Amino acid sequence: MATVNFLGPINKKSISVTCSSLKELKEFLSEDKDLKEWLSLCAVAVNDKIVSSLDIKLKDDDVVNLLPPVSGG
Repeated sequence: MATVNFLGPINKKSISVTCSSLKELKEFLSEDKDLKEWLSLCAVAVNDKIVSSLDIKLKDDDVVNLLPPVSGG
């Protein structure tokens, strides 16, 4: 199972999921109305590497972080 962490203001507890790819994970997370908006705004990191493709395959023990946009000075 992969672990999904929701960082910053998303304010959700981490979950463990069995999904074969980021595309499948996005479809699964889109079912949660509170997360749906965040999915279009967040950067995604798999095992601490930012990724831009949903074609990334997920393996057991992968860690997916949803990184919401931040601003500051």
